[in-house]
Amino acid sequence: MQDMLAPLASFADVIGMLGTTLVVGAFFMLQIGKLDSRSLTYNLMNLSGAVLLLLSLCINFNLASFVIEIFWIVASIVGLVRWRLSARPQIA
Repeated sequence: MQDMLAPLASFADVIGMLGTTLVVGAFFMLQIGKLDSRSLTYNLMNLSGAVLLLLSLCINFNLASFVIEIFWIVASIVGLVRWRLSARPQIA
């Protein structure tokens, strides 16, 4: 049975590494001044990375990682909502 799940576990690892690359990449770009923490790109990278990590955790579950990814998703959604509200034209 474990041999049958091996390809699925490998796929989960690839998805998880892609998610990690997005989250860490967004943070790195923020630190070197290439992204703004309020930008659409930064928040989408974080949201996408957290979702991919959450998907990988469906195969290789870890409670602590699961909880932090839920918070990361919520924080990214808050950032996206704030970005959207700031992008609206101001009515005088």
